[in-house]
Amino acid sequence: MSDGTDEEVRFVDKRAAARAAEEAAEASADAAVAEPEAGELAAEREKAEAYYKNWQRAAADFANFKRRVEQERQETARLSNAALVINLLPVFDDMDRAVGSVDSTLAGLNWVQGIMAIHAKFGRLLEAMGVTEVKAEDGQFDPACHEAIGRQPGEDGKVLHVVQKGYELQGKVIRPAMVIVGSGE
Repeated sequence: MSDGTDEEVRFVDKRAAARAAEEAAEASADAAVAEPEAGELAAEREKAEAYYKNWQRAAADFANFKRRVEQERQETARLSNAALVINLLPVFDDMDRAVGSVDSTLAGLNWVQGIMAIHAKFGRLLEAMGVTEVKAEDGQFDPACHEAIGRQPGEDGKVLHVVQKGYELQGKVIRPAMVIVGSGE
């Protein structure tokens, strides 16, 4: 112990040295583990992105499915309404002819008034369902909404007489009007 400087160099705090050794070991272990974790992290990110894309596809497919089912439901309702109206139209035509042919001597009777009221109610019901009559009388022949069943002398292409009324349901022809068309003679 002649010189104090040599002893100071050799004198070491054992706890600090142990802590430094532990930190160095942890740092080397972290470095060894950090590389595999980065690879694993990238793989997990790729899996997460794949799951997210699959979820987005599934959500879009489900939204498309809901839209398609709603459209099919509306189409089914429209077609069932059209079928009902098509089956009711002959009855309405018969009532229309009956009301149109009532003799003036019978017009005041109660039962005739009742049939006329039923006819009017039936017409309002069809109107409420979106059924409208195809305009045909004195118009030009239109094959999209008229069916020519005969020709007579008259202005060419003009509807001369309506044999059976035609009807549209919400803008689509469900029964064309049967008409007699002028032949141009």
